[in-house]
Amino acid sequence: MSEYKSIKGKTVQFLGTDPSETSTEGQVWYNSTAGAFKSLLALEAWSSGANLITAVQANAGAGTQTAGLGFGGYLSPGSTRTNETVEYNGSGWAIGGNLINSPASGNGAGTQTAGLAFGGAIPPGTVNTDVSQEYDGSSWTAGGNMADARRSIGGAGTQTAALGFGGYSPGPDAETEEYDGTSWTAGGNLVEANAGIEGTGLQTAAIAFGGSPPGGKTAVAQYYDGSSWTAVTSMNTARSNLGSAGTQTAALAFGGDFTGPLANTETWDGTSWTEGPDLSTARGNLGGLGATSSAALAFGGQTPSATTATEEYNKSINVITSGAWASGGNMNTTRSIEHSRSSNGSQTSVIGAAGSTPPNGFTNASEEYNGTSWTSVTNYPETGRHISGTGLETASIFVGGFLSPGTTFSSNTNHYDGSSWTSGGAFPVGATWLGVAGTSTAAFNVNGNIYPGGIPGFTQTNASNEYDGTTWSSTGNSNITAAMRTSTGTQTAGLATNGYIDGVSPSIASTEEYNGTAWTSVNDNVFASYNGAGGGIQTASFSAGAGAPSIIATTTHYDGTNWTTSHNLTTARAGGAGAGTQTASIVFSGDTGGGARTNVTEEFTGETSAINLKTLTTS
Repeated sequence: MSEYKSIKGKTVQFLGTDPSETSTEGQVWYNSTAGAFKSLLALEAWSSGANLITAVQANAGAGTQTAGLGFGGYLSPGSTRTNETVEYNGSGWAIGGNLINSPASGNGAGTQTAGLAFGGAIPPGTVNTDVSQEYDGSSWTAGGNMADARRSIGGAGTQTAALGFGGYSPGPDAETEEYDGTSWTAGGNLVEANAGIEGTGLQTAAIAFGGSPPGGKTAVAQYYDGSSWTAVTSMNTARSNLGSAGTQTAALAFGGDFTGPLANTETWDGTSWTEGPDLSTARGNLGGLGATSSAALAFGGQTPSATTATEEYNKSINVITSGAWASGGNMNTTRSIEHSRSSNGSQTSVIGAAGSTPPNGFTNASEEYNGTSWTSVTNYPETGRHISGTGLETASIFVGGFLSPGTTFSSNTNHYDGSSWTSGGAFPVGATWLGVAGTSTAAFNVNGNIYPGGIPGFTQTNASNEYDGTTWSSTGNSNITAAMRTSTGTQTAGLATNGYIDGVSPSIASTEEYNGTAWTSVNDNVFASYNGAGGGIQTASFSAGAGAPSIIATTTHYDGTNWTTSHNLTTARAGGAGAGTQTASIVFSGDTGGGARTNVTEEFTGETSAINLKTLTTS
């Protein structure tokens, strides 16, 4: 009988604690504390990723799971095509540079910073194209044209050594073309004419599978060696318009369609296909990417409608739990607390005060949240709504507001110390929908509606002020004049995004950073919206729920440079309040439309990873 040492080349380790995530699959050790032999097992699973910015199908992809590229496609079945490009960083999608034209059912190759798009159908009608385009990480430029215009084409390789095969031109085609970074030349024909075929690998070592040859869907797989195609073992499930990842000898095939959308996943080890875990969302005409068969991405597709769903595939010794919003304890008072442009505490320690009750009333109710439930505390000194606040649960400020019965605009600042309210320094003017962030003794505000003459009129402002715990003083103005902005961060490293410009735009995507003196315009948010909840710091913030102008559930994250999509709230809302960090967020209350308000609380936990430990037994 073989010994472990003769197989692995080393003895079983004797450890007091289990090893870290840097260990390898199949490693065996004896845990002296637990008195048991243990090992690490690899798991394969799809998990939810952040949604695409726009629902799309017949889209293409390139790159890796942590640096992915998606482009082109239809916005809905048989409808408008898009030139949108999006980039995935392993957590969410950001806006990239637009394609030159708007291909659907094309394909891609390469990486996020050296990508290639080729083939597809472009407007007007269903016109096959021979155009290829090259991406440098920010913009697309024209590449060499293919010899044969076609759509539903298969692809593999890199930007300077790509492979395009099959497709409709106008019927199923067997042609293969090779790209050298400048021009396309003819390669060897497929085993048979095929469209809706998919593949992966290199120009000189590719695998292609599935598709729609004359007569129906196929499961046929074939290898390319740089000059000719050879049939290999077929997949278990015939299908076309599927996603792919990996290499010629370690590939992944997922999704696709037969008589409808499929969720099937199969893995290829160079010899045979094995059924893997299904996608959560069955879909065909999807985007797929991944440099290895252990880390892939499926995004968009036809379900039968176009979808924003993104899923990550991982085969690893780590159990990966995707980020998600989960239900928290409901508030006692149903309302919209529009001090949403703030960070009043943390996910487990936050205060909500005043707000708008359904359908359009006023309240002074205050509540504290301990991470599980809300408790009513001393009422806010004024009965009103559109009040902005910031700080900790035990040291916060709230300023401005529209007061009951609807004829007064407050310039008051009120402090909360965890048990009682006291008056602070007056704001320069009666105001609502101010963007406020920071602490109770070092806060800032930006923009808002001000009421220098009271009822009936208001003026939107670009003014910014700072608060030292006693006095508000003027500081550098914002670059825009707006209100309902989501603000977060500190007095010397602040952030403001989105908003509403009266009479001009129902929603904007503009973002600015504050350095304690001046505001600087930076990259726009992914979505134009207003009246969203937010929290975090300047280099790691979130914005969740908003009006755009319809009420949405989208969440976006900012990393100090770019905004990306994140996981959607369960309850769409505008005018909710937010707090916490980017990976431990809380959103509560809000306007759900038609005069309705909500008392629902949601908590976000970022993606986590833990090694998959297995205790060995004799059974």
